[in-house]
Amino acid sequence: MHCPYCRATDTRVLDSRVAEDGGSIRRRRTCSTCERRFTTVELMQLTVVKRSGATEPFVREKAVSGVRKACKGRPVSEDQLACLGQEVEDALRTAGAAEIPAHEVGLAILGPLRRLDEVAYLRFASVYRAFSSAADFEAEIAMLRAEAVEQRGAPATSERRDLESDDLTPQPTG
Repeated sequence: MHCPYCRATDTRVLDSRVAEDGGSIRRRRTCSTCERRFTTVELMQLTVVKRSGATEPFVREKAVSGVRKACKGRPVSEDQLACLGQEVEDALRTAGAAEIPAHEVGLAILGPLRRLDEVAYLRFASVYRAFSSAADFEAEIAMLRAEAVEQRGAPATSERRDLESDDLTPQPTG
């Protein structure tokens, strides 16, 4: 570690603490040459293992750029995309593995994207999951609808139609 003040390489660690999220370590150091103190933060390097077996460092912006394409023309702001990128990276770091298969990165994106925008989610999922027909879209949309109904606790669509057709108010007779 080089001293940021005098560039000497002889530094000593005075104190180490794990950060709140557990994904980094904060170290308080002192330089043996100029005796000044400074702080360093060490982050765990996330590595993505591609299908070919090649590895590369995880880059949040690369993950966000794929989502940005799915969000084209949708009411999604850059701030929301940045938050999504942070959420994906946090989820991957929380998993605790230094090497993550590329497939896992895609899975980590799907959940937050579905909460952000369902249309963008369908676009991303169609490419990520390689939809090959309209039936694939229909199945995914049916799953989204079922989850929405489950979350609201409302009756299913067919049950709502039955309830709406049973008009219990008295009709005037003429």
